[in-house]
Amino acid sequence: MDDLQLLIKSRHPIVYVETDEEDRVVHALEVACQGLGLALFTWSVTSGVRRLGTDQPIYDTQEPAKALQHIHVSRLPAVYLLQDFHPYLTEPRLVRLFREIAQTATKLCITLVLSAPKLELPVELRKLAARFELKLPDEEELRQVILETFRELNRARNYTNRLEMNELVQLARNLKGLTAAEACRVVSRCVLDDNVLDSADLAHAISMKKERVEQSGTLEYFDVRSDLPSLGGLRSLKAWLRRFAAGFSDKARQMGLRPPRGILLVGIQGCGKSLAAKTIALEWKLPLVRLDPAQLFDKYVGESEKNLRQAFETAEAISPVVLWIDEIEKAFAGASSSESDAGLGRRLFGSFLTWMQEKKDAVFVAATANDLTALPPELQRKGRFDEIFFIDLPDAEERREIFGIHLRQRHQQPEQFDLEAVTVASEGFSGAEIEQALVAGLYGILAENAEALTTERVLNELRNTVPLSGSRREYVEKFRQYAKGRFLPAR
Repeated sequence: MDDLQLLIKSRHPIVYVETDEEDRVVHALEVACQGLGLALFTWSVTSGVRRLGTDQPIYDTQEPAKALQHIHVSRLPAVYLLQDFHPYLTEPRLVRLFREIAQTATKLCITLVLSAPKLELPVELRKLAARFELKLPDEEELRQVILETFRELNRARNYTNRLEMNELVQLARNLKGLTAAEACRVVSRCVLDDNVLDSADLAHAISMKKERVEQSGTLEYFDVRSDLPSLGGLRSLKAWLRRFAAGFSDKARQMGLRPPRGILLVGIQGCGKSLAAKTIALEWKLPLVRLDPAQLFDKYVGESEKNLRQAFETAEAISPVVLWIDEIEKAFAGASSSESDAGLGRRLFGSFLTWMQEKKDAVFVAATANDLTALPPELQRKGRFDEIFFIDLPDAEERREIFGIHLRQRHQQPEQFDLEAVTVASEGFSGAEIEQALVAGLYGILAENAEALTTERVLNELRNTVPLSGSRREYVEKFRQYAKGRFLPAR
């Protein structure tokens, strides 16, 4: 028995559903009512009360008050779907009538279902109501949507479906996170664009998903391309990623293994934490979304918590996915104290910990942190994340590798440089500082109209740079001492 059928059978007088997908709500209720032997009626302000399967509405029931009066006096065991009824629940008389129906509904086997994209119940009805979450279509449902949409289009004109089975599976995966109606529109656009449904259309689904994610206002969708700069060094972190990549496979599910929760990357600024988060998505071939902490906070009470909840729901809807939380300490600033923000940071932090512990969807959290003093101690406990890595300043071997990566990225030949000399000269530099020295050198040859970048020019740029390990020596040493023995070295 599904959740909706269980709510109706349990005689909840009011069930409310927040969704744009009215057709799916009607279908779900139709299946539930058939299983329970109950009649199903729908109401809207334009058509009035109508029994599902009949053409004619019940006379004079368009007005909300008259519709409720009809339900109140009919006393027929049934389910009534009231579409977009919530704006009328600001009228005291209607609220009172609604409440009276709900109070007698249990004896009469009546369930009132409210459906709207967004609704707020009046306080008088909240304890009488149960929320039903209409989940977005899963991959199997989306495969059916793709095939049915193509068949429907093909009735009017002959189109070509060139999708192999693995491409059909991938298209459904790319559409995950969209409503059935949105998925139908994407497939229709793909077919009508060139009269063919093929592998070239996989990117259209990603584009639509990106638009949907960014409409949430709290998440940003990242296109992780294969030309992403390589991650220099960090051998231990890379080995961990290779080991746990199998956690998203069907074989792992068959063995009862849950997908990996996530990792926390702490370390000196400019040492590649953000690049590491992007590399995870690239290596595991997963979409990447970034949670912007600044977008969580709202001036109205309760809205910040709602924004965080919405971000989690959006990430779960498009799973499997990598959720990148950059500088996580900023998202939960004040979590260790309730004085500065009336406990908001603490509440958000508590919601995050609960979600991390309870989430079942394949959402891998890649969180980064620069300021350990602002990081709540609860977050540093083993078990919150699968692992906590400390990313230190690169050693000589890693610096040499980083020089090679950035030289090749800017169409320079590493073998034409004295890599040993620049590696020694860059001791104490972060990866970002090494990159900036090379960029400054290239700008120098452009400004002077010189022929090529040379080792001497790079060395000169390094000599003219004061790295963070020099300007904030005490901070770096304190960070290293704190991390020693607490976190796993990433190299």
